[in-house]
Amino acid sequence: MRTEAAVAGELEHATGRKNLLQLIQLRWIAVVGQVATISVVHFGFGIRLPLESMLAVLACLVAFNIAGLLRARARRPVTNYELFLALLVDVGGLTAQLYLSGGATNPFVFLYLLQVILGAILLQPWSTWTIVAATVACMAGLALFGRPLALPPDHDRGLQSPYIQGLLICFALNALLLVIFVGRIGRNLRERDERLADLRQRAAEEEHIVRMGLLASGAAHELGTPLSTLAVILGDWRRMPQFTEDPDLLQEISEMQAQVLRCKAIVGGILLSAGEARGEAPAETTLRTFIDGLAQAWCSTRSTPSFVYDNRIDPDLPMVSDSAIQQMVCNVLDNALEASPHWLRLEAELEGGTLKLTVMDAGPGFTPQMLAEFGKPYLSSKGRPGGGLGLFLVVNVARTLGGSVSAHNRPGGGAVVVLRLPLAAIALEQHDGSGS
Repeated sequence: MRTEAAVAGELEHATGRKNLLQLIQLRWIAVVGQVATISVVHFGFGIRLPLESMLAVLACLVAFNIAGLLRARARRPVTNYELFLALLVDVGGLTAQLYLSGGATNPFVFLYLLQVILGAILLQPWSTWTIVAATVACMAGLALFGRPLALPPDHDRGLQSPYIQGLLICFALNALLLVIFVGRIGRNLRERDERLADLRQRAAEEEHIVRMGLLASGAAHELGTPLSTLAVILGDWRRMPQFTEDPDLLQEISEMQAQVLRCKAIVGGILLSAGEARGEAPAETTLRTFIDGLAQAWCSTRSTPSFVYDNRIDPDLPMVSDSAIQQMVCNVLDNALEASPHWLRLEAELEGGTLKLTVMDAGPGFTPQMLAEFGKPYLSSKGRPGGGLGLFLVVNVARTLGGSVSAHNRPGGGAVVVLRLPLAAIALEQHDGSGS
């Protein structure tokens, strides 16, 4: 399985690529906007501009954008240096266009703020401050070396002044682009943070499971000896005249022996799940046989008046008996039995490429909080310490196998828990019998 660090690295790479594509899209908008602005100013307002030089700058931006698109298709991660370089190119292109069209007196000089804000969101601190320094230096250079446009000083005319009109367009453009692109970039970063938080939560849950597994394994080792001693003593009592002559006592001893054997089976299952059992190796079986045996074994050791079992697995597929799956299903059945002692139902079927197991009961159902946080540890309606660990383990075992567990309430009352396990993780590959 992949480590948390590897998955976190993939998330960072995916987020960096999305942000690079956002900059590329923004640059296309800038190119189109500059072409429109140059055309309106030069041909509409009659203000002479150096068209050849300005179009050459646009051609360079287009070439850089095409290179960026080719770079975005590569599998390599997008680094902070690449995003920093992209923003520097944007600052350089804007500076060149402003120098050719009025310098610091061009109303579109405030587009520098867009680059600074994007840098503050996308880049590391040193890169952001470098962008700030670069934009300040460029604006100062435009004030020193730029040649103002031949515009009349008509700022007092309000919206009738071309300069004020340019300022208004620049403000609206800044606001629009910031709302759209900063919102998208922020959404990318939030998705990354949510995925990272989910990974950390999953790692904490898996660590919790490991600790519980170690505790259960240790307890199973400790319980093995006293259970064996009890089994020997009960066997001796069963042959003693005091008990053989009393049918009631003999029946009670038989019940005690059955319960001790059940406890030993549970301990053996814990050790088997921990990989410490010394019994027989897992046997090859089929899905239908495995589920049939699981249901029969569970029903024979529990007292329930009505247990409905429906196995609709077709076609039957080969598999290796897995104690983890058996304990997982039995855990769900035990929870259902506690909530609904008089009736529960187990259905098994194939759905696409998954094994679908559905457990239904006639109990009170799940509360809205439990459904919203299904599978979280220590969340239970039973009101006792340690409750909720059963479903927590079920969810994590299914997730380890690549499956899922979902729950909902029945319209007529009761709860439904659905386990889906991919056949690729539990079934054996079938081979043709006509091998050479």
